[in-house]
Amino acid sequence: MDDFYVKLKELLNDLNYGTITIVVQDGKVIQLEKNEKVRLK
Repeated sequence: MDDFYVKLKELLNDLNYGTITIVVQDGKVIQLEKNEKVRLK
């Protein structure tokens, strides 16, 4: 589970706009998905 928190922190630090989805199967985290939005000004 420590790997989960380390990877989640990395994703959060790298994300400006978007979402992070945690996928759970049989009560265990199996996947983290990052969807980043790029805003053009």
